Amino acid sequence: MSPEDPGARRAAILEALAGIPRGRVVAYGQLAALAGYPGCARQVGRILSQLPPGHDLPWQRVLGAGGRISLEGAAGRRQRRLLEAEGVEFRASGRVDLRRFGLFEGPG
Repeated sequence: MSPEDPGARRAAILEALAGIPRGRVVAYGQLAALAGYPGCARQVGRILSQLPPGHDLPWQRVLGAGGRISLEGAAGRRQRRLLEAEGVEFRASGRVDLRRFGLFEGPG
């Protein structure tokens, strides 16, 4: 498969997602870069939104820029609960400190 193959891109993004350890988070753009597709943050969001029910991938470990939860309503509350259960802490602003909990050192 060529790198332009959507199936290959999806597989690479899901593989990178599976490798995010418990208690750590990445931004959508960081996950895209990890998968070898920098600049494809929106595609990461699309792929995550299409995950089948019952999957075991750690989707909750992917946050918006600046450590914010991008999902609204019940889905956003669920994401926060799952992250907190992993030991990820939220600031009063509702954001995660990416320097502390991010997969990479430094700002996300």
